[in-house]
Amino acid sequence: MAESAISIFSDVACELGEGPSYDPGSGKLFWFDIVGRKLMEKAFPDGATIAHDLPFMASAIAIVDAGRQLLVAENGLHIRDISTGALTLHTPLEADNPLTRSNDSRVHPSGAMWIGTMPKKEGPKGGAIYWFRAGEIRLLYPDIAIPNSICFSPDGATAYFTDTPSGLLLRVACDPLTGMPSGEPAIFLDWRGQDGWIDGSVVDADGVLWNARWGAGSVDAWSPEGRRLRSIPIPASQSSCPAFAGPDASRIVVTSAWKGLNAEARRADPHAGKTFLIDLPVRGRFEPKVSI
Repeated sequence: MAESAISIFSDVACELGEGPSYDPGSGKLFWFDIVGRKLMEKAFPDGATIAHDLPFMASAIAIVDAGRQLLVAENGLHIRDISTGALTLHTPLEADNPLTRSNDSRVHPSGAMWIGTMPKKEGPKGGAIYWFRAGEIRLLYPDIAIPNSICFSPDGATAYFTDTPSGLLLRVACDPLTGMPSGEPAIFLDWRGQDGWIDGSVVDADGVLWNARWGAGSVDAWSPEGRRLRSIPIPASQSSCPAFAGPDASRIVVTSAWKGLNAEARRADPHAGKTFLIDLPVRGRFEPKVSI
């Protein structure tokens, strides 16, 4: 794929761009600068980028209904009024632990949401992956260092996730009606010793998993059988998370980060932190609404 097929969707450089999600109702893409405590908003494809200041670190967003969103933040789940931006705590999560924050999270086709948490200092395995639905939270996987790649097959029967430092992308059978795992995780992709790290992922309507590879400036497409179909170079080394966007979910946007790069590294990586549009038609899917 020619590099000319990659364009800058937003030139606002986020320290840690993450959690992109497209709202088909408004035609807008939302994403986060986790470290900068900002919610970013931009009408697809050529609106102005709007940065909303947040009182906390937040990392993921989901649609509740036409007037409300759910923000996943360091102290729990917050309802956001779309018209005013007002935030209301809905369900606390690790609110009594100042050492952790939220990270990669995604809504299952059932309306349940898998939510990842991690140590703010990216140290020991102090994070976890939780299941949330209709106000109820259950712990799924403890002792996680950096949860990423939470995503689901179109029929909801398979979930994927990784603890990024492990280098292993796992998959597990899921109850399509509840989003609860119904088996033991197994290795889908062994990336140990390879270039870059498994970061955010999303699954298209054909079951192809699209993964952003942190440290390698790439988005990789993997078949349901674990075969690499293609790799698309991204002009920022720390590509972090993809999302389907557009009125028919046929395009991919991907966030990136400049976190951890010194002045020399940032000069060598001038687009670090920006958000990109991949002009490659795909059979994407809109994110399901979350059940609160």
